[in-house]
Amino acid sequence: MNVDSPLSAWEQAVAQHGFVHDPAQWRAVQALQRCHEQLNQGVKSVKGVYLWGPVGRGKTWLMDQFYQSLHVPARRQHFHHFMQWVHQRLFQLIGTADPLKALAQGLAHEVRVLCFDELFVNDIGDAIILGRLFQVMFDEGVVLVCTSNQPPEQLYGHGFNRDRFAPAITAILKHMDVISVDGAQDHRLHPGIAEQRYWVTPAGPSSVMGPLFERLTQGQTRSHQPRVVGHRSLNIRGASDNVLWCSFHELCEQPLAATDFMDLCDRYKVLLLSDVPCLSAEQREGKIARGTEDGAVKVEAGDRELPQLSKFDDSVRRFIALIDECYDRKVPVCIEAQVPMDQLYTQGYLAFAFRRTLSRLQEMQLQRFGQPL
Repeated sequence: MNVDSPLSAWEQAVAQHGFVHDPAQWRAVQALQRCHEQLNQGVKSVKGVYLWGPVGRGKTWLMDQFYQSLHVPARRQHFHHFMQWVHQRLFQLIGTADPLKALAQGLAHEVRVLCFDELFVNDIGDAIILGRLFQVMFDEGVVLVCTSNQPPEQLYGHGFNRDRFAPAITAILKHMDVISVDGAQDHRLHPGIAEQRYWVTPAGPSSVMGPLFERLTQGQTRSHQPRVVGHRSLNIRGASDNVLWCSFHELCEQPLAATDFMDLCDRYKVLLLSDVPCLSAEQREGKIARGTEDGAVKVEAGDRELPQLSKFDDSVRRFIALIDECYDRKVPVCIEAQVPMDQLYTQGYLAFAFRRTLSRLQEMQLQRFGQPL
């Protein structure tokens, strides 16, 4: 689709591609169109757009149409990619008098607009950085357009030292139009051609993945030797040039980083994940874990009340990060689990974040996602 503006992309999608005329999306289109016009007209002070709402309401699609229509320097990233870059850049700026300001100035020299998807803050280190980073980016003239499942006021809602994040919320409300994309429909679940990529089997030897791996790798060189990812060696079930087959234990119960999941999506077109257990468990006192131990800067929580975690929550964080990366890169994930998809994680500290994961897993069951198997 040729994208001249967010408005033309929306009108074309409604007229030619069967999109439903969603009033909530229409409000978002109007805000994005206003921002698009001001940027392309060279207006000096332009308010960004913050799209929030439940999963599957088209927020990412709308932002992508906006991004593709721009005629000014812009960058589009998933939010955890953006934070990975921030941590790396701050490490490089150690010794600089004001590293956050230097980072923002460098970013402003490269881009006029920064678009990022899935703004979600649950780590104290990220919260402290973002508390000031948003403000200095706005001060340097960077226009932000982002999506989130939460309104700004609820970001890092139950986090520790939340007052350190409060300036970020103030800056968002001042420099961005906040639009609720709260339509009644999850557009990811609109009818489509089914492509089964999730199977339920009892614990034990895989009954589905073996034959599936053989079929997907037919004519390719296969290996069962460990694969090096980042600084770790993965014990795999099988691999070819395009397909990787691993257990849940190897990918989600080991201390892999977000960069490792990025590497996997660079190297493989399909991932097979076996032995996924029921991830709900009794909550207990626990330590804060980043889940994808990827930060150059670690911040200890100290003697504060910690959230009730379950024994699986660290693994669930990694599973969420893995599915986010695969979804963003259109890499299908085939899963063999012990329970149905809607019973994977039904309660716990990460229940809100897992709703997005569940919606994305459901969309992966449609043939329009990624390449057919």
